[in-house]
Amino acid sequence: MIPQSFIQDLLTRVDILEVVGSRIQLKKAGANYWACCPFHNEKTPSFSVSPVKQFYHCFGCGRTGSAISFLMDYSGLTYPEAIEELARSVGVTVPHEGGRISKEEREKKQAEALALTEVMERADRFYRKSLRGSPDAINYLKRRGLTGEVAARFGLGYAPDAWTPLQQCFEQYNAEELVESGLVIERGSDEGNVRDRRYDRFRGRIMFPIRNERGQVIAFGGRVLDKSEPKYLNSPETPLFSKGSELYGLFEARMAIREAKYVLVVEGYMDVVALSQLGFPQTVATLGTACTEMHVRKLFRHTDKIIFSFDGDAAGRNAAKRAMASSLGQVNDERQVLFLFLPPEHDPDSFIREKGREAFEQMVENAEPLSQFLMGEIISDADMGTMEGCAQALNRAKTWCSAMKPSALRLQVVRKLVEMTGMPEGDVLPWLGIARRAQDNGYKGRGSGRHHETGWQAGRFPARRERSAVTALDRQVLRMLIRYPVLLSTLSDEDCQAIVAAASDGGRLFRMVQEQIGLLGTDSLHQVQYGVLVEALRASGLDVESLVQETADDSFNEEMARAQLRGAVRQMRMHQLAAEIDSLAKTIAIDLDARERYRALNRQLMELQQTEKQDNEKLWQRQDKMA
Repeated sequence: MIPQSFIQDLLTRVDILEVVGSRIQLKKAGANYWACCPFHNEKTPSFSVSPVKQFYHCFGCGRTGSAISFLMDYSGLTYPEAIEELARSVGVTVPHEGGRISKEEREKKQAEALALTEVMERADRFYRKSLRGSPDAINYLKRRGLTGEVAARFGLGYAPDAWTPLQQCFEQYNAEELVESGLVIERGSDEGNVRDRRYDRFRGRIMFPIRNERGQVIAFGGRVLDKSEPKYLNSPETPLFSKGSELYGLFEARMAIREAKYVLVVEGYMDVVALSQLGFPQTVATLGTACTEMHVRKLFRHTDKIIFSFDGDAAGRNAAKRAMASSLGQVNDERQVLFLFLPPEHDPDSFIREKGREAFEQMVENAEPLSQFLMGEIISDADMGTMEGCAQALNRAKTWCSAMKPSALRLQVVRKLVEMTGMPEGDVLPWLGIARRAQDNGYKGRGSGRHHETGWQAGRFPARRERSAVTALDRQVLRMLIRYPVLLSTLSDEDCQAIVAAASDGGRLFRMVQEQIGLLGTDSLHQVQYGVLVEALRASGLDVESLVQETADDSFNEEMARAQLRGAVRQMRMHQLAAEIDSLAKTIAIDLDARERYRALNRQLMELQQTEKQDNEKLWQRQDKMA
């Protein structure tokens, strides 16, 4: 785990203008810098970067965050990867808590990874140069319909058909990095010298460089020019490369995925390159392995819609089932997974060339939703008119449905199962392994009360409680404190108690904000940066995204915030006093102590009301002067 103190220090060292400005073009207007948002299509700039807040915010799509979240959104990096990237940019090493690895070991691993990356980049240049000098390889790509432009975009190359062609670019052919990177294979025999025992892994193949989301070459895929086997050969697992987490073409497809608002997942390198040329640059491929949960998670960082394309034969449907299993735990009511099945005689490339782009676009539009595919697999070959068939379907559904998160989608799937099997909901839910989870969320299943409710109560969201005026004031206080942390020093203990008492969550979020501001402002609250505070709150695990959205596009200055905070806290105290006064009014006739308390509270309430009136008068006077 990366220490929170390091993350906070890192954000104070990094200038968000440099991070964002090195990736998109910014133009200064007023106090902020503006650009067309890189996360959605627009013609008028609505993407704002504040050097004061060290934060960005898009007034169009609502994306907002610090330098860390920008790298996560823009480059598709994970939280730790984004921190590593920023740390490298300012020349610092990321520490890790827990003592699992020493600083020396970490620096050694980083140096080894850098050496392997340099080896891969060098080999990549060699393969690309070799392609230009290989008429057979060039003719093969032309026969497949590829242009020089798309070959250059994906950095296609060629591994000469010889045993050790990489000796031409690596003088130290016996270097261990060549074996570690997977470029060279070493025989087990100790006879002869090192050169005699080594040979290139890739020989006589079109080379497809596999890049990580930073654009670094981390592996290769090679395809033969003829019908020899294996047709495709991938780099082995290395310190740089894991098949289960990388996707071919994702680096090249990032912007196209955002523009198309979906990603198309196919099965081969050539399909990715060909589809990109034919008008579908939002295409990626898995690397000779089934789709994994890591693949799905990585894709959902770029889009909320994934379309898997498979052959329509038995092998294709089996691959689709594996992709579905990897997706079930990550879909929700905002994320979509769909399946496109091509005729058995076609791959995406051949289908478009024969039927045309419009026909393929229609296939994409008509892709089968995950829920439909799931239900089809559940009842496949099961006679739903018999008890045995229904039992077979429920048994299949057990693993898949229990993997789904509580959502309206899962609700509909379960309702459909109940309808098709005719079994009571109260019996189906425990069998699927989701009844307990539903009850934990405050739901009821059929038959759980005096009256048997109709419909599946386990999936019904609890009624939203009407927000009171006090709750709105509580939120207003949090907004002021997050935007201007220095205002925490203006609150008395009595004020803080009033905020906690009024908060809808028992004051948990206010206490967390209070704690984080205190930690960050050890020397002075004036030193607390808005962006650093927001990242600290996000790391705490509390849901602060809506508050961040509200504060990111604010138009109030510190003086206005101070006045709003003072007024909100005063309103909270007035609400509390009024509530206690109403309660005491029932007992003052018979309780002398209650009567005295009643009078004291009334005096406090009147004082607060008078202060409120005076502040309002001052505000109107100020506005009159400005007018």
